[in-house]
Amino acid sequence: MSKRRDFLKVTAAAMAVPMINLGRFTPFRWSQTQYTGRCLDLMKRALVVDMLSPLTLNFPLQAKWNANPETFTQADFERFRSSGIHVFHTAVGLGGPDAYQQGLQFILRQNALIAGRDEFFMRIDSVADFDRARTAGKIGILMGVQNSDHFVNPNGDRRDFFRTVDEFYGYGQRVSQLTYNSQNWFGAGSTERSDPGLSDFGVQLVDRMNKVGMAVDTGHCGDRTTLDAFEVSKKPVLVTHSNVRALNPGHPRCKPDEVIRAVGKAGSVMGITGVRNFVKGTEPTTIEDYLNNIDYVAKMIGVEHVGIGSDIDLDGYDDMPPEDYKRLKSGYKGSYAFRDKIDIDEISHPKRMFDVTDGLIRRKYTDDQILGILGGNFKRVFGQIWV
Repeated sequence: MSKRRDFLKVTAAAMAVPMINLGRFTPFRWSQTQYTGRCLDLMKRALVVDMLSPLTLNFPLQAKWNANPETFTQADFERFRSSGIHVFHTAVGLGGPDAYQQGLQFILRQNALIAGRDEFFMRIDSVADFDRARTAGKIGILMGVQNSDHFVNPNGDRRDFFRTVDEFYGYGQRVSQLTYNSQNWFGAGSTERSDPGLSDFGVQLVDRMNKVGMAVDTGHCGDRTTLDAFEVSKKPVLVTHSNVRALNPGHPRCKPDEVIRAVGKAGSVMGITGVRNFVKGTEPTTIEDYLNNIDYVAKMIGVEHVGIGSDIDLDGYDDMPPEDYKRLKSGYKGSYAFRDKIDIDEISHPKRMFDVTDGLIRRKYTDDQILGILGGNFKRVFGQIWV
């Protein structure tokens, strides 16, 4: 039985059945995995923010929810609530000549789903909304796009993107990557063959996003473009979902030490992904390798600059419909270095934040440090950006 079908059995009552065994508990009916009491307590106290997690990688299911929000059921809602994640940054990659229409369609469909199921969802527009969503027991949706091509309106002057940034901000977009993996009008992506850095348009775009209060994200940007963004931005620049190149030499989706130091200097946050080929270049790749990425950043620039950007949905890539999974893998350059699996087994499921929390406990992080990594650090930096 797939993880998705199995987890549909989970209800709010699933966490009400602890099994005590030497200070460890089995809180989920559907799993025999045990967690420490400290882990469960921290997950109850935490604001948990995943800075890259689409609602689903099952594209037909997402299309169904978009077309008819009422098909997002109470059982679907319980899957998200039981995960312990309060806010999902649901950004997707887009681009090309019709990027404006793609971006418009994506953002408006997200808004329609939120409005159509407002008993379940809440859009995150301000820092105060993080806690409002958590207190209300709703799924917080932080709207972003993994590119900025959509700011170039094909119906007008391509240089007049100021109006388009303002337009998308008005629709609720609060985060935008400057580029995806390729070159665009603003800068170079991580898998582009060369990276001259931000263009003049890119510098202007960063300035406009600063003024509007939209976060600049460099997760997929090339190294020079990323460093330029940190240099010209008047507000902290985010790395929402990436990994450490020193631990995975040569991988374009990992950030070098120079970028990590720029994150610390800016007072910003770097989210660590659970994508197997980003975390480590060889097998085995486990949750301990994932935690090594967190440790590396924390030791270099301080634990207050580390967060989570899983880059998966609740269940992970390896549970995608087979044809979609095959198509996804074929859509990236060989430098992505996909292996048989994309996910790390221990953190490719709806309870992954519990596993990460127990892992951070094993690594001797304090309660306050763990609360920061789980979401408090990103909340803090948004307080500096969204003003």
